[in-house]
Amino acid sequence: ISCEEEGDYSALIRIIGKVFSNSEALVKSFRKDEPNRTKNLDSFTPTDDKQSEQPSEKMGASSAASLPDESPTEMLDPCEVTVDINAVRRVYDKLLSIEQVEAALVNALVYLTPNMELDLDYLDVYETNPDYLNIFIIVMENSNLHSPEYLEVAMPQFCKAMSKLPVTALARLSKLWSSYGLRHIRRIMETFQQLITFTVISNDYDGENLVNDDETVVAATQCLKVVFYASILGGEVDVEHNEEDEDDSESDELTLHELLGEERLYKKGPRVDPLEKELGVRPVDCIKPLIPFEDFINESVNDVVEMDKDFTFFKVNAETKFSFQSCPFILNVITKNQGLYYDNRIRMYSERRLTALYSMVQGQQPNPYLKLKVRRDHIIDDALVRLEMISMENPSDLKKQLFVEFEGEQGVDEGGVSKEFFQLVLEEIFNLDIGMFTYDDDTKLFWFNSSSLETEAQYTLIGIVLGLAIYNNCILDVHFPMVVYRKLLGKRGTYLDLSDSHPALYQSLKRLLEYTGNVEEDMTLTFQISHTDLFGNPILYDLKEQGDQIPVTKENRQEFVDLYAEYILNKSMERQFRAFKKGFLMVTNESPLKYLFRPEEVELLICGSRKLDFEALEKTTEYDGGYSKDSQVIKDFWETIHSFGEEQKRLFLQFTTGTDRAPVGGLGKLKMIIAKNGSDTDRLPTSHTCFNALLLPEYSSKEKLKERLLKAITYAKGFGML
Repeated sequence: ISCEEEGDYSALIRIIGKVFSNSEALVKSFRKDEPNRTKNLDSFTPTDDKQSEQPSEKMGASSAASLPDESPTEMLDPCEVTVDINAVRRVYDKLLSIEQVEAALVNALVYLTPNMELDLDYLDVYETNPDYLNIFIIVMENSNLHSPEYLEVAMPQFCKAMSKLPVTALARLSKLWSSYGLRHIRRIMETFQQLITFTVISNDYDGENLVNDDETVVAATQCLKVVFYASILGGEVDVEHNEEDEDDSESDELTLHELLGEERLYKKGPRVDPLEKELGVRPVDCIKPLIPFEDFINESVNDVVEMDKDFTFFKVNAETKFSFQSCPFILNVITKNQGLYYDNRIRMYSERRLTALYSMVQGQQPNPYLKLKVRRDHIIDDALVRLEMISMENPSDLKKQLFVEFEGEQGVDEGGVSKEFFQLVLEEIFNLDIGMFTYDDDTKLFWFNSSSLETEAQYTLIGIVLGLAIYNNCILDVHFPMVVYRKLLGKRGTYLDLSDSHPALYQSLKRLLEYTGNVEEDMTLTFQISHTDLFGNPILYDLKEQGDQIPVTKENRQEFVDLYAEYILNKSMERQFRAFKKGFLMVTNESPLKYLFRPEEVELLICGSRKLDFEALEKTTEYDGGYSKDSQVIKDFWETIHSFGEEQKRLFLQFTTGTDRAPVGGLGKLKMIIAKNGSDTDRLPTSHTCFNALLLPEYSSKEKLKERLLKAITYAKGFGML
């Protein structure tokens, strides 16, 4: 008060400098357990030298006693920390309203952080005094940390110190922040994001000067990870309902790598993040985070990271070099897919090279590729027999690059033949007459048919096909609900998943849970349910023993709903899904897929994106047979396409590529070809989906082109080989 009255804040600035630049003083400040023995911060006078010699008391929790109280909902104490968060916030609110104080806080932090680094590097200070964490809690409550003054001089060193905290301390910090309201945790997230972006755009990176070697970016990314897990913990989380892990124990037999005296680059066993392990929660456990996952992606990092080198750090030099794939939340799916591509290609090369070496030793003909020779009219049988034989005799062959040959047809597989193989397999397997899957006309999604008569081998085949599609970078026209991808990554289906997979059932169960009347009398439900089999016959199933004798009541309706969902999403199709997942893991079990990608991103890898940018497609389309981008029919074609509605555009994409989705990275990555197919004619356009090729006659008018094209995409289905 006296400082405000006299307009001289020098005494206050001196105290701030002493407290906020001294780790010992800051640890003892804002203590919840300190007695009320000091005056309010506002009471300091310029001549009060004795008071200023005891900074740790002057800045204690009681120093903010006269400042406005926050609402009771802001009271936080989730991790038994001794710092009073509300007191810290009240003091910052007061201090940051005084213009002269800002520079003092910046300078104090600059002086504070080098000593913190030394403390954490050499003194194991956190182990001896867990309250050392209070420093980081207090500093991060400053709402001005995102300003240039802090980002340039203070925050880089602070983040380096914070990144050196032991994982137990980072976990405590994450739990504390998870209890904050959205406004506070978003501000902390944005502070680290702004430091990363500010640093990246202020520097030039190249093959020699990697962003991975920028200590500030690395430290801020590691700090951002603490907020990422706080956002998960603070949202809706399901750490239960996990699928049992497949038996991934090491075989006693020597691998081909070991026989040749090599250490395996790809060891079995999933990578686990230390902070994730300490907190006991994974991204796949998150139903809804506090902050959307997309907000943790930093596009400036994605623009400059060299994924080939980052991959090497991730796989080989993890102990000595930082890889952004160890913090996959910061990478977008395009960048992560690039890392997965390098992983797949190097594995393919490794398997090919080792096979060649081993074949030389054995005097056999090398088989460096995964070759499938199939007959068009027996494609499932041929693929099933061949892949089943490979999976039993040498599963590692599934890691080789895929080459497909159709019997009696010439042609080298440069990707198009494999794509056509995938399309034909999926078309047959998802044929409703076979009965492997059911189809919902409303959701347009497939689901496992629990009463299917097909063998488990058929489901294993479709799992292998999905894995091979990811492994060989091929988009498939597959339509599963999200719960399938969650289950592939280790979760069991729950009631909430029914909203996507079985929406009508979900709404019925939701109404049951929300019903305010007498459940038992009005609904007359029991713990016995019925559904129909493949032939339309009703099947009764007891959710509990003697379920037909147990009525559903208001008290047990949640149990009924949970058991119903467990049956529909897990138990009823357990045999089919286990075989399906087994096939998928045969291809992907040693890849970083499960570590890098969330379920919705795995769907994106397999099925592509529903976001369609036809402007990007136009820019990357190539022309053949006499057409160019300046040909009149091509100009008419693009004007016609851009005039289409969303559904018509999807029909066109389905007609031309075999799927109505864009690959990872958007339609610009598609490499579509438009080839001339004769002069003006009444013939419809045709397509070769395996090559993303449209064969377009040179129609005489734009109106005729539109009419012929609409008819083709609505009623026709083209495929073949160029």
